[in-house]
Amino acid sequence: MQTLHDIAPLRARIAAVRRAEGRIAFVPTMGSLHEGHLQLIDEARRRVAAESGGDSAPGLVVASIFVNPLQFGPSEDFDSYPRDLDRDAALLDARGCDLLFAPSVRTMYPVAQTFRVQTPPELGAVLEGAFRPGFFEGVCTVVLKLFNLVQPDVAIFGSKDYQQALIVRHMVQQLGLPLDIVAAPTVRAEDGLALSSRNAYLSADERARAPQLRQTLLALAQSLSDAAASAVMSPAALAAVPHIEAAQDVALQRLRDLGWSPDYVEVRSARDFCPPQALSAEAVSASPEAQADVRWVVLAAARLGKTRLIDNHEWQLLPPA
Repeated sequence: MQTLHDIAPLRARIAAVRRAEGRIAFVPTMGSLHEGHLQLIDEARRRVAAESGGDSAPGLVVASIFVNPLQFGPSEDFDSYPRDLDRDAALLDARGCDLLFAPSVRTMYPVAQTFRVQTPPELGAVLEGAFRPGFFEGVCTVVLKLFNLVQPDVAIFGSKDYQQALIVRHMVQQLGLPLDIVAAPTVRAEDGLALSSRNAYLSADERARAPQLRQTLLALAQSLSDAAASAVMSPAALAAVPHIEAAQDVALQRLRDLGWSPDYVEVRSARDFCPPQALSAEAVSASPEAQADVRWVVLAAARLGKTRLIDNHEWQLLPPA
């Protein structure tokens, strides 16, 4: 694996692959890698092999490691965010990554980054964006810059950061960028906890309790599916805002009772991320069959001790008949 820290040699390597008509798959990260990141590399390798016509065809799997200051708030953990480039490089090399781009802040931002990508409020100012103002602006700005440098055909993101992957996909679509965005499934520990670099902040006791976040989301989803399947609650009636809000409130209180400090637990449309309040009259009055085919996602962020964790669960309202 080749490791590059500067833009000029990166551009030269990318240009060589392009001259050979090779495919490029890209996995952007902030380092502190775990199995979730490494499975994104696996997916990138599969994409390059499949789309290049086999392993012998030219192609490049690129990962980046860059702790991006633009997406951290003043009181967040930019300075303490775990960094171990040698360890991360060894993991990527062992997994078959071809190129690691690990720039410094000065390399990525040689002058003050006054040009920023502004996200639409309905996507970027809610949930994570509401609790971390400017976060998605920082994410989209650095991701767009990395896309311009790496010029990938496909970029792989993890579904744990559901809102982030959705926003990046919308950015790519609206700006007409020539690449595909793939959201790979969340990788979890055996007890269900979503793998995250910030899990390292958890104490032993907190780590044992951390799966409660996932369990709470599954319980909320099951309660809504049970209601939709019951004789007294049709799928159309389930779209009524009070019922979903009550389920969200139950989940929030459950987390508080378990000693968590939740920021949000919210149900959204998996298709367009709209909240229940924004469901159209057509959606609410749709046939039970049409409503059952709708996919939902419940997203949550909560602190356990000093560690803030996020997770989500996407499901179909009613299982196929």
